[in-house]
Amino acid sequence: MQTVGLGSITWQSALVAVLLFVVTFAISLAIVSFIMVNIPSDYFRKDKPRELWSDRHPVVRFLGIFVKNLLGAVLVVLGIIMSIPGVPGQGILTMIIGLTLLDFPGKLALERRLVSRPFVLRQLNGLRGHFRRAPLDLG
Repeated sequence: MQTVGLGSITWQSALVAVLLFVVTFAISLAIVSFIMVNIPSDYFRKDKPRELWSDRHPVVRFLGIFVKNLLGAVLVVLGIIMSIPGVPGQGILTMIIGLTLLDFPGKLALERRLVSRPFVLRQLNGLRGHFRRAPLDLG
């Protein structure tokens, strides 16, 4: 195999890296878009109740909350990684989704601060409008 000039990097390995970049970027964009399009428009309102499965058995409720928080933590870490230049993916949107799943004091204020940034809100509402969903209501 012919090397590119950086030791053991070949054209084949560079092509695989670019392909991996494109595929992971497309997958993360699809997942983030699906979630942000389907989240209720009033999700970020201050007065919206937030109790998950309050009508379920306590064990089921605890397991649901545990899995939700675990998934949220994983998404926040992945979002941080995707925010590094050169790493594929929608970092800030992935972090927002992860934060929406986590339970911690001040969560709603942090979510609202991230989503209310004009650029982020414009992009999210543009995406939602493309799929004929109501814009996010931050009320």
